[in-house]
Amino acid sequence: MARIRVLVVDDHRIFAESLAAALAAEPDVEVAAAGSGPAALRALERAAAEVRPYDVILVDAELGALAPGGGAPALPPPRQEEPGAVDGIALVAQVRAARPGVRSVVLAEKDDPRCAARALQAGASGWVAKDCSLQRLLTVVRGVLRDETHLPPALLTGVLRELTATRKHRTESQQLVESLTPREREVLRCMVAGLGRKAVAERLFLSPHTVRTHMQNVLGKLGVHSTLAAVALARRAGVGPAEPVAPARLAGDVVERGSQLA
Repeated sequence: MARIRVLVVDDHRIFAESLAAALAAEPDVEVAAAGSGPAALRALERAAAEVRPYDVILVDAELGALAPGGGAPALPPPRQEEPGAVDGIALVAQVRAARPGVRSVVLAEKDDPRCAARALQAGASGWVAKDCSLQRLLTVVRGVLRDETHLPPALLTGVLRELTATRKHRTESQQLVESLTPREREVLRCMVAGLGRKAVAERLFLSPHTVRTHMQNVLGKLGVHSTLAAVALARRAGVGPAEPVAPARLAGDVVERGSQLA
């Protein structure tokens, strides 16, 4: 019998252990648990190295959030040297990028159309209430392995509305970005990378005054009043950060900048 390998990712120990135990009672399911995003990524990496990859991860939508007073005890936080806390949706996106063969199902305390839409955009294949029956959860687990997408019927209308609104905002943002000149787009990508005016000037071989003018033009054409708002709009439009500048070579090497030699 082919066994389905499932990884439960939840930072509340009682829930994670109870769910893992219930799933492990199924003859065709093999299950493990992780208490944080970094721990889950390590578990996926180890499993892949052992050529025993996980098939499905069940991720807490509120992974990393503090439990309300008196809530279920949480698993120990990641060690300080580990990456920072990762919420459930961000973890789904990371797994989708690093392990595209692994299906993700988000477990939620309540139905939230906006969060469910974000989960689908991040690469989740399902959204399930934490208080659903074990049989319902198993149906979803087996279904996503057949490339099915599972959402509660009550969420469908709200999720479709959210996805439509997101697509509209993205299209509008793309049109605004397309109104920029090539140089202004370069400046915007530098802004997305978090570079200040001086750093942008050094990178593009411009004066700080010229960079300031370009930044003002970018804000005006995008219809925003701050760098943060410009960066948020750029990300909605799919604009990535400027690539890191390669370190300068040792003296005596020839470095070519466009058609100029320095």
